[in-house]
Amino acid sequence: MEKTLTVIIPFYNEKNSIETSVNRVINENISNEIILVDDCSDDGTDQIAKRLEINFENIIYIKTNKNKGKGSALARAQSMVSSSHVIVHDADLEYFPSDISEMFKLADLEEDKLILGSRTIGSKERTNLYKFTFYGNKLLTKLFSMVNNYKISDIATCYQLMYASFFKNLDIKEKGFGIEVEILSKFIKTKGNIIEYPINYEARSYEDGKKIKLKDGIKIFLKIFKYRISTN
Repeated sequence: MEKTLTVIIPFYNEKNSIETSVNRVINENISNEIILVDDCSDDGTDQIAKRLEINFENIIYIKTNKNKGKGSALARAQSMVSSSHVIVHDADLEYFPSDISEMFKLADLEEDKLILGSRTIGSKERTNLYKFTFYGNKLLTKLFSMVNNYKISDIATCYQLMYASFFKNLDIKEKGFGIEVEILSKFIKTKGNIIEYPINYEARSYEDGKKIKLKDGIKIFLKIFKYRISTN
């Protein structure tokens, strides 16, 4: 079986960044397919995404009927993945697809492996970090590691490269940003191996459209315990 990769890009109202974000992925020449999941944008991003689908044969564009959040958007894409592996790439230009290329080198055809792109280890370039979100994530990550008895360094990272069969069989419950915690919690329960790889990161400002808020951090706190005791 050949090792192939699907990159899922969920987005909502990202007309200023979606094309650049997609082109960065395309330029890495690593993806078998790119699935653009439009979470019911109303700012014209959909027109840009439709044009990208027309111009590139490996791009699939789908749109949700209602804006529900990142987790809901990923659930919409599950059945469409046709590669051996899958990774999520945010459209906001905070992450660098060149890191996906390096992470994919660590992947193999073993189903019990997840490659985690960490923004807190190694000496990669990280800029414009907000103290609130940086230290909040570190605190939540330590809590997650303690509760699950599994040490990792970044629970809120977008970059989780996993075997496609695991992703496609997930019974996704989360609608919003809690999806990263849900995926990691459920993967740990499979007794799988998480391999961390240091990645670059350039935080977007709230003025430029950064969406995560304090309430999301509180929700993630609660979901750490929810998925620790959950049976599915």
